[in-house]
Amino acid sequence: PVIKEFSYDTAQNLYFVKSRNLAHLLKERVPGHILEIIRKFGECADKLGYKAYLVGGLVRDLFLKRKNFDVDIVIEGDGIIFAQEFARHNNARVRSHKKFGTAVLIFPDGFKVDVATARMEYYETPAAPPTVETSSLKMDLFRRDFTINTLAVRLNHMNFGDLIDYFGAQKDIKERVIRVLHNLSFVEDPTRVFRAIRFEQRFGLKIGRLTLSLIRNAVDINCFKELSGRRLFMELRLILMENEPLKAITRMHQLDLLKFLSSSIDFNDKLIKLLENISEVISWFTLSYLEEPCDNWKVYWYAFTSNLDTGEYNSLTTRLMMNDLECVRMNNQRQDVWLLLDSLFRMESEDNYSIYTLLSQYDTEFLLFIMAKANNEKIKKIISSYFTKLKSTSVSVKGRDLKAMGLEPGPIYKEIFGALLEARLKNRVNSKKEEMEFVRARYL
Repeated sequence: PVIKEFSYDTAQNLYFVKSRNLAHLLKERVPGHILEIIRKFGECADKLGYKAYLVGGLVRDLFLKRKNFDVDIVIEGDGIIFAQEFARHNNARVRSHKKFGTAVLIFPDGFKVDVATARMEYYETPAAPPTVETSSLKMDLFRRDFTINTLAVRLNHMNFGDLIDYFGAQKDIKERVIRVLHNLSFVEDPTRVFRAIRFEQRFGLKIGRLTLSLIRNAVDINCFKELSGRRLFMELRLILMENEPLKAITRMHQLDLLKFLSSSIDFNDKLIKLLENISEVISWFTLSYLEEPCDNWKVYWYAFTSNLDTGEYNSLTTRLMMNDLECVRMNNQRQDVWLLLDSLFRMESEDNYSIYTLLSQYDTEFLLFIMAKANNEKIKKIISSYFTKLKSTSVSVKGRDLKAMGLEPGPIYKEIFGALLEARLKNRVNSKKEEMEFVRARYL
């Protein structure tokens, strides 16, 4: 394979700093139980005659002063053998991927560590999956997306904590700049364009001058045409999972990237306002301390695609290969936007049972989108009331109680529980005792 040269802006700024040891910083920033595991990686590498390195976001975020406990290990040796040997002596399970020389260590508490054999990657065609070959740490770091992600820390006992910075990552972090490592970076893997935007907005960095020029070139020559829809969807979902997706979406618009998703997405003041409303609604939902999971990216997705008609939306979901059950459910609910808004507008605010019956059909994320989209205070209050008061309504009587009352199990149980829930929502019963009396009066 052809080995790329450093990109010009990286090469001009490349320098090697004096030796630096991060052992103290690791002790200060990383929880004790995780640091103990990291130290054991070095011990295991020593026994096998391998070299072990801590790499990735955790090392980068030590310098950015952000919490990150995702542990990624690179091994100069055989990463899978290393993981298996470590697991044997440290009560962990291994899930390995021989094709890429990688493994995942899974600890009893669910904590996971990614282990990889030091490798280089090259691409037969633009946007294609990479071909992988075993290599050195330096070549492994050279295949990374941006210089800020190329830092490594030695874990072997003799040099534990020594920092390795081949590509000027510390300088770029200090100058708060995102740079690629070579000029073909976006041609080989166009998803890096979206990652650059995501990191720029999340960390408050700035895309470097040459890197920005390379992004514009990737747009001009349409490097994205061979990119699989699923990979494109995964990158978009990661952007929508950020705390402030609007910033990244705005940047995508500025760089003319939205057209690669759909030429029909109109990034205008109306869409911006809706996305801002989504942020406010999610904040309200979070601060309400409702014990309810919510995938925020889905709420933003409904807003992001809200101005597409059915045909345009279906074309987008087909392009992004959104055909799993979760996405199909989202797509089906999206069709009910105007029907639901109209039904809520006509509904009596005090009719708890009708509100519950209508809204319980829909996922939390879709209802939060409707709440943000509605320009009507009544609709917003109805949805708010559903989340804070009605959704958690439950029946106290159980099947065993009905059986003890002489009612044999069967379809009648479903009817009884439905009637009890309706009675609860209409405030006709307010305790288990009243529920029992309700059952006796109606079914015995």
